[in-house]
Amino acid sequence: MKNKKALYLLFAANGISGIAQGISMLAIPWYFTSIINDSETFGLIYAITTIVTLFWGLYAGTLIDRYSRKLVFLSICVVSFILLLGVSLVGFYLGEVPIYLIALVFCFTIFNYNIHYPTLYAFGQEITEKENYGKTNSLIEIIGQLTSIVSGVFAAILLTGVNKDFLNQVGLGFLKFNVNPWQLHEIFLLDALTYVAAFVLILFIKYTPIATHEIDKSSVWNRLIQGFSYLKKHPLLFHFGVSSFAIFVILLIHVHQLMPIYVSKHLHSDSSAYAIGEVVYAFGALIAGAGIRWIFRKTNTIYAIIVLMIISVVRFEILTFSNNILIFMMVSFVLGITNAGARILRITYLFNHIPNHIIGRTGSVFNTVNIFLRFVFIGIFSLPFFHISNHIIWAYFIGGMFILVSIIPLLLYYKKLVHFNISDE
Repeated sequence: MKNKKALYLLFAANGISGIAQGISMLAIPWYFTSIINDSETFGLIYAITTIVTLFWGLYAGTLIDRYSRKLVFLSICVVSFILLLGVSLVGFYLGEVPIYLIALVFCFTIFNYNIHYPTLYAFGQEITEKENYGKTNSLIEIIGQLTSIVSGVFAAILLTGVNKDFLNQVGLGFLKFNVNPWQLHEIFLLDALTYVAAFVLILFIKYTPIATHEIDKSSVWNRLIQGFSYLKKHPLLFHFGVSSFAIFVILLIHVHQLMPIYVSKHLHSDSSAYAIGEVVYAFGALIAGAGIRWIFRKTNTIYAIIVLMIISVVRFEILTFSNNILIFMMVSFVLGITNAGARILRITYLFNHIPNHIIGRTGSVFNTVNIFLRFVFIGIFSLPFFHISNHIIWAYFIGGMFILVSIIPLLLYYKKLVHFNISDE
């Protein structure tokens, strides 16, 4: 690989900032669900954030195609550091972080996701040879999930604290140390500082572009129209991109909205089980990153994604009818494999069929559909019904059925997608 050093620096920066970011995104939903017992308010915050992200996601895609991906990353680090440091200092001054600032951090982090990951994949495509797309996407997944594992472990420690009882529960009673639970403003400060390290690493990235990144100086609106127009000319790509996103739509809602409620009100467990569930999920995703292309090496991408979606449907329905924490962990592990595996295969397929200079704009179209669907489901799952007793299980039933329905377009266009070639259209 020609830009191996640049890729390693990019992965390192992504991993460092992702650890503390992951802790923050585990801490905030748990704070609303179990500390202040107000999961409905969090659902409302999440719904509003998601619908606002609809417009930001469209604009973010045009920025990715308009400016240097390195410059976009550096800008993300600077803005993230300033905002998180400011919120943290307010928390230290007041002794706690006001709810509206917690909501601001959550909203900002979701916004960050919507430009960070598309930029990461577009940058990876730009500096990677076409024959190495699958390997690069797998590496991105592996680094991302290693980050999730570390952040999940630290979240379990920082949210719950470490004492004799905790160590006995995890089989480490022979150790003798104590860690008091961290406050949100302390976690936000850690998050802010990691962006400084990421900034320095990205600053040292030097690379020779492999894919042509054509700078388009037209207006934002025209660039958005270009993304829609490209997919209108190639409707099979649109059907594939939207349908194969289904697992990710429900997984994001599961992690940020449903899982803390499920653990607290259905499994009647604590924050350590919630955080460890995220770690187990990340282990599954890590395995997918390392081996999903090998597992499905003898078949095609479309078939592989359909199989992973069917497995996800089954796993979500198991969560509906089980209240066993061990089964919850096993399901989390398998969902890590299916979601990460489908994402790697999906992105590689799109990389092979969409030119780099327009990948950000077409990605904005897919993200817009994704965000709209998440807004609908988040709104539904924020209704009081799902917060009574253990009624959250029905959210998982609905999520599973949505993935099942999303398989239909892939089946209808199966042969065409398998043999799809832009030059043939």
